[in-house]
Parts: sequence; structure tokens; C-alpha cells
Amino acid sequence: MSFRGLADFLLHPATISLAVHLALVIGLCVRVIMRRRPTGVTMSWLLLIAGIPYLGGLAYLLIGERRIGRSRAAGLLDLRKAFRTHSAGLLAPGVLPVDVSSDRSPIASISRMGERLTGCPLVGGSRLELFRDTEGILTRIARDIDGAQASVAMEFYIWNAGGRGDEVLEALIRAAERGVRCQVLVDALGARAWWKGDQPARLRGAGVELVEALPVGLFRTVVGRTDLRLHRKIVVIDRAVAWIGSMNLVDPKFFKQDAGVGQWIDAMVRVEGVAIAPLLTVLMGDLSLETAQPLAELLDPYGLPKIAPRGDAKLQVIPSGPGQNGDALLQMIVASVHAAQEQLVLTTPYLIPDESLLAALRAAAARGVDVDLIVPEKVDSLLTRHACRSYFDELLEAGVRIRLFRGGLLHTKSIRIDHDLAIFGTVNLDMRSFWLNYEVALVINDRDFVAALRDLHESYLRQCDELDRVAWSSRGVGSRLVQNTLRLASPLL
Repeated sequence: MSFRGLADFLLHPATISLAVHLALVIGLCVRVIMRRRPTGVTMSWLLLIAGIPYLGGLAYLLIGERRIGRSRAAGLLDLRKAFRTHSAGLLAPGVLPVDVSSDRSPIASISRMGERLTGCPLVGGSRLELFRDTEGILTRIARDIDGAQASVAMEFYIWNAGGRGDEVLEALIRAAERGVRCQVLVDALGARAWWKGDQPARLRGAGVELVEALPVGLFRTVVGRTDLRLHRKIVVIDRAVAWIGSMNLVDPKFFKQDAGVGQWIDAMVRVEGVAIAPLLTVLMGDLSLETAQPLAELLDPYGLPKIAPRGDAKLQVIPSGPGQNGDALLQMIVASVHAAQEQLVLTTPYLIPDESLLAALRAAAARGVDVDLIVPEKVDSLLTRHACRSYFDELLEAGVRIRLFRGGLLHTKSIRIDHDLAIFGTVNLDMRSFWLNYEVALVINDRDFVAALRDLHESYLRQCDELDRVAWSSRGVGSRLVQNTLRLASPLL
């Protein structure tokens, strides 16, 4: 080839495009590998970057890393360092964490892990009440707000107008108008439709301090990922009552009625006593990040009495999220699954486990633990539905019983381990909850609560069909191909 021919070849647009693509692939692949993330996540990104010219690389730059921005990262670091101090400052004198330093039991080991990962120790002195009636939950929250004397603080991922959700709205407006300080944090993307309606203006007009969590936009895309979401659901009233669980501020009769999955089924826990302190600290920490108000000022101004013990339940509040404490909830869940000796029951709307959780579930079943996994028969995302089902084969082969709930979209996130340990909160058993969302859960060591959770699980099981291993293994090649293909993208869903 002549020099001119070589120059024409090298300067040809196709050659330049190929060279740029190869340079982009090599550079981004090195970056992906050096991040040392789970193998499945790494391989998915490598395939996407190499297989889809330019668009794969662009997708990685937009959502491939948990970019949270420098200022938020610094704020989260400060909150983590001060979490225990601020939480303890809300408690009455003499209220101390449960001492598990010399306890060698599995539950004590799990508690020590949670304290090391999050700064939140195991605390006693709480009373827990499990609520399963979704309409009744909203009405009871509204009633608690109507009894507020000084403060109401709330955070939710989704707020949807209509039905019993409006009872909570009206209760907040009444509380603000009588002088109660009301602070509400709602995710910008999860409640996108609600933010465009008239209810936010009504709340602000009444004096409610309404804040949009993790706003989205072009600038936010540059400095951090826009799909990192505040998935927590917490209500704290007068430091006397708190609520936590899977339920967004929505009436299921008015929410996603056209999705073809039935009504959403949720559960919440009403908390009194010592556990309110860490829950309020988590909530106010989120508010501090969005408003730049110091956490100490947000926790101080109410003039309310210190939180005293109420009840005998022992538990840990475990927050988790990008820049906060990484995969704390995932580690706690995996450790709890490994601790199971007799029975393990899990409920989740979305099942996309990472390799460590999948291995733990299979190992539990293999060593003789009765493992029941309750998932909805239908979910609101077609891609997620197929990706979830790709995990059924190996779970069924290991002896895990998979129960398909047919009474609606089962949205409760709960785990029951034997007779005295439970995990209950906002975290799904999927990659998004473990790595991208800001979540919170209670790790509960209380036989009475575990018994109440068992009753709830049994009510779910009565509305389930058990997936037959033989019938499932005989499904068509087309279904297998779709499910296994989407499994490759499951770390990204």
C-alpha cells in the first residue's frame, strides 16, 4: 500500500471511528476492572461497553458508577462519624446500648457487625406493633399526626394523591396550622407525578417544610447519578411514635391501577421507645444533606423530653446507601441467612440477588433449613419479572420453596430467621436496593415481633401457589432464553 493509500485509510472516518471506539473500550474496561465490584456487575458492563459502540460507554459514564458528588460524599462521611453521638443525645439519661461484647451467639455477632458497619448499636427498650392493613395504616398515621404537639418529620419515596393518602395530607396541614413543625422529605423521581400536582403547594402554603430529595436535572447528571434514590419510608412524631416499613404514601386503590398486577400489599411497624432515636437521626440526616442545615440544629429545636424506654424489644436500625456505608444491609442479610438453623422465610417484590446472597440461600436449604421465598406472581416491570425468574432454577434445585403470591403485588420486604430474629424495612432483595438506593431496615431480636411476622407470612402463604420444580424445568426454550438474557442485565436493573 502506498503512503497516500495508507494515509487515506488512516484518515477515513470509519477508521477514526473504530480507533476512538477501541480507545474508549480499553479505557473504560480498565476503569471497570479496577473498581473491583461483583463479578456479575463487572461482566455486564464489560459486555455492554464492548458490544454497543459509544452508547455502551455513554451508559457507563451516566450510570455505571455510584457517583454522588463531592459535597454529598463529604456530608455523608460527617453524618456517619456523628451518627451514634447524635442518636444517643436524644435518649434519656442512663439509657445504654445492649452489651453484646462478650456474647458469642449468632445474633450477638450480627449485632456487632451492624454496629461496626453503621455506628448504630443494638438497643433495647422499644415497643413494636406490626400493621398489615394498608388502608388502616394510612388512617392510623393520620391519627398520630393529629395528636402531634411539637413535631412531625416524614420521608417517603413515593407520594400519590387520592384515597386514604389524602387523610395524611390533611392531617399534616392541620398540624402545621396549629403550630406543629412539620418537615417532609419526598424523593424527586419516585414522586415525580405528585410534585407536578397541587398538593405540594397546599402543604407549603400551610407552613409545612417540604423538601425534594435528590433532585434530577442536567447539572445533577454531570456531578452525580440521577438514579440514586431515597427509598426510605419513615415517620417520626413528637419523638414518641415512629413508623417504618415498605409502604409509600399511597392508597393502593388509587395507585398504578392500570399496571395489571392488582393492589400493592404492604406492611408497616409502629415503634415506640428507644429505637425512635436512630430512626429520627437517619431521617434528619437525609434532611440535612438536602438543606445544608446542621444535623444538630435539626434535632435540637423542639424542646421535647428525652426518649425513654417503652417495651422490651431489642433491635438495630441499619441505614444503607451509596457513600453512607456501602453494602451494610446486604452484609447483614447474608449473615442472617447463614445464621438460620430451622426456618427462613423471605418476602420481596423483586428478586435479583447478588452472588453472595444467592449462595447463602442455597447453602441454607442444603444444610436442612426450611427456606420459603415469597414473591408476587406479577410485578410492575416486565424486564424485572423475567430477570427475577432466571434465578428460580438454581434455588429450586437447592431445595428452596418458591411461593408465587397471587393476591396482588406483594411489596412487603421482610425476613424471618428461626424464632427470634427478623429483618423488616424498605430493602428489596435486588441489586438496586443493595447498591443504588438509600434504604433502612430494622434488625429485630424479639420473639413477640417474630411471632407476629410469622402470622403475617402465613396469611401470605394462604394466597400463594408453590412453584413446582418439574413443571418449571419443562418451560419452553424461548422463555429460558429471554430470562437468562435479561439476567445478564440484572445488575443494572
